[in-house]
Amino acid sequence: MSLKVKALLLSALLFSACAEKTEAPRFAIEEATIASLQRALQDDSVSTRVIVELYLERIEAIDRNGPILNSIIEVNPDALAIADELDRERAAGQSRGPLHGVPVVLKANIDTGDQMATSAGSLALRDHRAPDDAFLVARLREAGAVILAKANLSEWANFRSRDSSSGWSSIGGQTNNAYDPRRNPCGSSSGSAVAVSANLTVLAIGTETDGSIICPSSINGIVGIKPTLGLVSRDGIIPIAHSQDTAGPMARTVKDAALLLNVLVAHDDQDPAMSNRPDTLPDYAADLRTDALQGKRIGVLRTYGGSGRNARVEEVFAQSIRLIEENGAEIIDPVNIDTEGMGDAEYGVLLYEFKADLNRYLASAGAEVGSLADVIEFNTQNADATMPFFGQDNLIAAQEKGPLTDAAYLQALADSKRIAQEGIDKALSEFKLDALIAPSNGPSWMTDHVLGDHFSVGSSSFAAVSGYANVTVPAGNVFGLPIGLSFIGTAFSERQLIEMAFAFEQAGKARRVPDPTNPMRP
Repeated sequence: MSLKVKALLLSALLFSACAEKTEAPRFAIEEATIASLQRALQDDSVSTRVIVELYLERIEAIDRNGPILNSIIEVNPDALAIADELDRERAAGQSRGPLHGVPVVLKANIDTGDQMATSAGSLALRDHRAPDDAFLVARLREAGAVILAKANLSEWANFRSRDSSSGWSSIGGQTNNAYDPRRNPCGSSSGSAVAVSANLTVLAIGTETDGSIICPSSINGIVGIKPTLGLVSRDGIIPIAHSQDTAGPMARTVKDAALLLNVLVAHDDQDPAMSNRPDTLPDYAADLRTDALQGKRIGVLRTYGGSGRNARVEEVFAQSIRLIEENGAEIIDPVNIDTEGMGDAEYGVLLYEFKADLNRYLASAGAEVGSLADVIEFNTQNADATMPFFGQDNLIAAQEKGPLTDAAYLQALADSKRIAQEGIDKALSEFKLDALIAPSNGPSWMTDHVLGDHFSVGSSSFAAVSGYANVTVPAGNVFGLPIGLSFIGTAFSERQLIEMAFAFEQAGKARRVPDPTNPMRP
């Protein structure tokens, strides 16, 4: 080799080494929190645009390619333009608060008055563009959040069929679990939970009628808050049932979920459910302390649902109880609530309200399908695309129901609320409890489009039917699959539940970062 060639090679190597040394380090979005993003944004080590670009790259790499999590149904084409505007505001010394420049993913049944569709995952609404933002979306924009994408979900919020596969929609296909893509993400806020857990976003919004925030959050190893009915506006959300529906925050930490909740609880004068809420609300994220379990009385709920007990879930639950006790709480075990008749009454209520509420939404939104009957007909005419795995038995059963003046509906509504509300309130009062706890879920099951879902453990129905508060936080795992712990309270007890959930989270540190490219196999 000539001296000239050697000199050229040496120069190239030196240039490469210098370039590596001077190249700015790539901002790490994995497990980023609101606080860590704000620190980086404030010291100019990263811009909102770069943050958004990094999340979009990750969505492309592992959601649409690689393990194919399939949690995002549509990326917001305006996301980068929004990011640029927020960067300009920050450069001018203006900050809208903790969410300024923070990406948020919305469940695809929440209206956005932009280029994205609001479809509920249904092909019947694939081209539906809402006329304006849902109330909560407008609050998020005002707070400076970047609406990054719409998340896939169980079609019609998992109310199309009792034989459904959670996380499947005729537009988005099957969403896959963040820890093992062969397994189910639970539903119906499947995509919202997977996107947060897999670090495709910082925050997400889910909606719940019964379990649709709690179950996917817990099964995907994140924090989910199911608020009290009337705390978060129901405006602009494709409904199942007005007596139970609510949106709520999903995040990787309790603090981030609480910060998001602060934005969501703005008062909506047009939502009648808000007439019963307190005149003033707390700052849900302020002064969260690691000693918040000290002196609390916690009831261990033993009458929770599911197809059967799981010994390994029970061990995670037992470890959680011990951890709570070690952190200064008094444990009252067992606490049993009589739920006889609640499930049947709830199902009747959902059928009646789904027909009435969906018809009202479709008529006001100007959608191409104007009623539940139109949806059923569309699915029938396009069965190969809309119903390849399961049917629409719930939709048909709802269509057969009469108006909300029917005596059967009024009785079912009264019975379901009485059983759930009296059950929780009586338990809290009788044992002088600050909260109830129960396992949020069992381990995720293999996705099965032939036989549908295989739930083993669940405790969401008490808070869902009553309309009361529920917070789930990672508690442990079974063969690497997350198990959550639910803190359940009475109406508008979110602040107290968040405080206890934060102390539990900090003591246990149970969240594990998923690697969907290397599934955790038993």
